[in-house]
Amino acid sequence: MATATATSPHYVRIAENLIGQMERGVLRAGDRAPSLRRLSEQQRVSVTTALQSYMWLEDRGYLEARARSGFFVRQPFASEIPEPRFEPGSVRATTPGVGDIMQDVFKMANDPAAVGFGPGYSSPELFPARRLNLNLRRIIHRDPLHSSRYDSPPGCEPLRRQIARRLSGTGPGVSLSDVVITDGALEAVSLGLRAAAKPGDAIAVESPAYFGTLANIASQGMKIVEIPTHPQEGMDLNELEHAIRKHRIKACVTMPNCHNPLGYVLPDRHKRELAELTGRANVVVIEDDVHGDLTFDGIRPRTVKSFDKKGLVILCSSFSKTLPPGYRVGWIVAGRFREEVERLKFVTTVASNSLGPRVVADFLESGGYDRHLKRLRTAIASQTERVRQAIARYFPAGTRISRPAGGHLLWVELPPKTDSLKLYQAALAERITILPGPVFSCGNRYTNYIRINCGHTWSEVYERALLKLGRLAGEARG
Repeated sequence: MATATATSPHYVRIAENLIGQMERGVLRAGDRAPSLRRLSEQQRVSVTTALQSYMWLEDRGYLEARARSGFFVRQPFASEIPEPRFEPGSVRATTPGVGDIMQDVFKMANDPAAVGFGPGYSSPELFPARRLNLNLRRIIHRDPLHSSRYDSPPGCEPLRRQIARRLSGTGPGVSLSDVVITDGALEAVSLGLRAAAKPGDAIAVESPAYFGTLANIASQGMKIVEIPTHPQEGMDLNELEHAIRKHRIKACVTMPNCHNPLGYVLPDRHKRELAELTGRANVVVIEDDVHGDLTFDGIRPRTVKSFDKKGLVILCSSFSKTLPPGYRVGWIVAGRFREEVERLKFVTTVASNSLGPRVVADFLESGGYDRHLKRLRTAIASQTERVRQAIARYFPAGTRISRPAGGHLLWVELPPKTDSLKLYQAALAERITILPGPVFSCGNRYTNYIRINCGHTWSEVYERALLKLGRLAGEARG
C-alpha cells in the first residue's frame, strides 16, 4: 500500500487511514463502513470529500456499495488477482530487427471504429484542450511573429525555467542551462544514447522493455543486453553488475517510475543503489521518466538523477502522457553530456517547434498543470482498476495482471501456451488493438504476454471489447 503524505489529497489520506484499519483488523471483510455523514463528522470534512474517499476505495476493491445499505468492506480486489511471474532468463547481447507490428497498431489508432488497447495514449477528453487553446490564442495575439525564427538548442527559455523549478522539488537543484528541449521523450532518449555511446557498444535495458527504446537502440547499431526485471522490485542489480563486467556495458536505459509495461515505482533505495553501481563502473544511465507525473498516490517520486553524484545520469521526459501528445514537447537533462546533446540536437533538427513549448510553459507557470494532474491521476487510476477487474472477469483462468503504481498500462500474463501474436492478429481482425509480448524483448520472449492501454475513458464499448478479447485469448491457446 502506498503511504499517504501531507501532499496527498485529503480524501486519499482519509482512505489510506481506513485501509490501515482494515489491515489491523479494526474493519474486517463484511463490516459496514461508517456512514458518509458519520465519516464527515469524524474527519471534519464535507460529505462530498467523504464520498470521494469511499469512491477511491471502491475503485480499488476495498469497499463495495450496496443499494440503500451503504458501503461494506471487502477483500481488496487487487490482492485477488495474481501478478505476472518474474522470469529470470539468460543475459546475452543481441542486435534486434524492427518489425511491422507497431506500424499496424498506430495506423489502426486513426480508425474511429477501432478500440485501441495498443498505443499508449489517453482519451482526448482527459486533456485540458480549452485552457491550452486559450494560452495559444494569447501567445499569438501577444507575439504574432512567434514562429518567424528558429528556436535553436537548448530551446524555449520559459519552459526550461519551469522544468528546472519542478525538478528542484524532487532532489538536488537543476539550473536553467541544464535543460534542453526536445521533440518528445523518445528523441531525448535517442540524443542521450548518441551522446553516451557509439555503434557496436552494449546497452543494458530492463526486460521487458518499452519497444520504442529497443527500436531506438537497434537503429543506432548498438547491442542490447536484457536484464531480468521483477514486476515490483525492478531490474536485478546483481545481474546488471555481472553484465557490466561480462559485456562491457556502456550505458543503461531504465524507467524506474511508472515503468512501461510493468507499472512499478521503484523505492528510493533501489534508485540510489543503481546510481552508485553505475557510478562506480562509469556506466551512463539514461533515465526515461515520461510517466513519472502519473503516480496514483499523487506523490511525485524521485528520480535516479536525484542520486547522481558524477553527472552520469541523463534524465529524459516529456509532457506527451499528461498533455495532448500532438504537442510533442519533451526535454533532457544530460549532466556532463549537455554540450554534446545540444550539438547533436542542432545537427539533427536545427531547432524544436517554437509554439508548443511556449503554450506548455504558460500552463505550468499559471498553476493549471498541477490542478490538471490531480484530476488526470484520479481518472487514470480509476480506469486502470476497471480494466484490471474486467480482464480478471473475462479472460481465461490462470491469467495474471500487473499491479501498477502509476501510468495507464497493464502487463498481462496469459495462460501457458497462449500465442500472443496469434491473439494480436485475431484482435486486429475485430478492430481491437493490443501489443503482443514479444515486441518488448529481443529474444523471442513473453510469447504469452500482452500489454493493455487503460488511458481511455471507461465505457460499455471498452468493456465489450475486453469481453471479446478474453474470448479470443481462450481461442489462442497452442
